[in-house]
Amino acid sequence: MSAFPTWFYWALLSAVCAALTAIFAKIGIQGVDSDLATLIRTAIIIVVLSAFVIGTGKWMNPLHLPTRTWLFLTLSGLATGASWLCYFRALQAGPASVVAPVDKASLVLVAIFAFAFLGERPAPREWLGIVMVAGGILVLAWKS
Repeated sequence: MSAFPTWFYWALLSAVCAALTAIFAKIGIQGVDSDLATLIRTAIIIVVLSAFVIGTGKWMNPLHLPTRTWLFLTLSGLATGASWLCYFRALQAGPASVVAPVDKASLVLVAIFAFAFLGERPAPREWLGIVMVAGGILVLAWKS
């Protein structure tokens, strides 16, 4: 029996991939406009994900999805695009070792937004972790 729930391993793998994303992007954007780099990255993601969805038999006609699904996936896509544009500009201007952790301020914001809009109620221990992440972000951002 595992000490951690299944989602934890997927989240940890996501963190590893996100860390590699920062390193690969920092190397890849040298001498390239960050917006163009974001477009190239997005095109690659579209091709790879399309092949994955089709190859695993998960394709369905997206026109059959409910309007609410389209609305929120559209909003999520717009937020993702804006996040990537900002992230690549930050990576181009600053060190990956600081930019990537500050970008993770999203962790704190997700907890706050989930509390406010989704009715999620983190336990006190979880809030402590969130506060510690926020403190770490402030330490990284603070100019010495």
